Amino acid sequence: MASMITPMITVNVELGERAYPIHIGADLIGQTALFAPHIAGASVTIVTNTTVEPLYGDALRRALAPLGKQVSTVVLPDGEVYKNWETLNLIFDALLGARADRKTTLIALGGGVIGDMTGFAAASYMRGVPFIQVPTTLLSQVDSSVGGKTGINHPLGKNMIGAFYQPQAVIADIGALKTLPARELAAGVAEVIKTGAIADAAFFDWIEANVGALNNCEPEALAQAVKRSCEIKASVVAADEREGGLRAILNFGHTFGHAIEAGLGYGEWLHGEAVGCGMVMAADLSVRLGQLDEAARRRLVDVIAAAHLPVRAPALGADRYVELMRVDKKAEAGEIKFILLKRFGETLIARAPDDVVNATLAAAV
Repeated sequence: MASMITPMITVNVELGERAYPIHIGADLIGQTALFAPHIAGASVTIVTNTTVEPLYGDALRRALAPLGKQVSTVVLPDGEVYKNWETLNLIFDALLGARADRKTTLIALGGGVIGDMTGFAAASYMRGVPFIQVPTTLLSQVDSSVGGKTGINHPLGKNMIGAFYQPQAVIADIGALKTLPARELAAGVAEVIKTGAIADAAFFDWIEANVGALNNCEPEALAQAVKRSCEIKASVVAADEREGGLRAILNFGHTFGHAIEAGLGYGEWLHGEAVGCGMVMAADLSVRLGQLDEAARRRLVDVIAAAHLPVRAPALGADRYVELMRVDKKAEAGEIKFILLKRFGETLIARAPDDVVNATLAAAV
């Protein structure tokens, strides 16, 4: 598999003293030299889950062995349903039990749930210890591992408890994607589609032409998708690290999508599945508000469907959707703000009249 990408690609997130590299390539989990510059202390704690540990845990520990560090591993249960205080405390239990100090480096080995929880633990333990992201799903490689958003879910809202905390590095091993179930792969493609839709019309054209290659897990297509998605996200994060304005565009489809996740119960739909359907709903709302033309909406829906993502929303009821969306992080004084699409590569943030929102919700089911 090593010939998938030659040479390794590095994208930098420019945040001054907190800048860090995103390394993208094949068989990177086993490369000691990628980890060495980012581990200053004497100990490392790997945080992973029951699915990823048997696949890549040994390879990561072998890569760390030449560094002479004390390495421990915390294996958490797998799934969005476990992205909560109770599971987070298992990380703290392990760190305190091992007498981890301020120079202990955490390594998040897994998908978005592991990355978010490990990052939040790193931000909180002793008020901040270093951590490295080793994302093993497409969704986490193109989105959640980059940008420093960390956190956990609450029964009343997704990702409502957390911190902005940047990693030391992101090491995205494309080879790890070959073990992804098709549903998880599609969930990652949703975030790739989102990135093209909001920020780069030419990239969206490329996604349309290559969605079949992405579905088939073709390495060259995956590498390009991860590279371009990371470049776009890195530029947005560098301009607006804490989501004061521009960074909110990365939430296209998420206002509806988070409502789907919370309304069904976390883990019933994958995050990317909910975002895919959320983009369909956000595009419908964009057309109803006169921002997006119907042909563009159709193109977006078609590529989402081609990626084997849901395009019909669950029937939660309009009142329940609105209730859940009012808890969204972008809401202000209970008023819901939507990321709308004007054309591919251009978005706006706006409120919408209740009757128009209700029409979108009615059409989505």
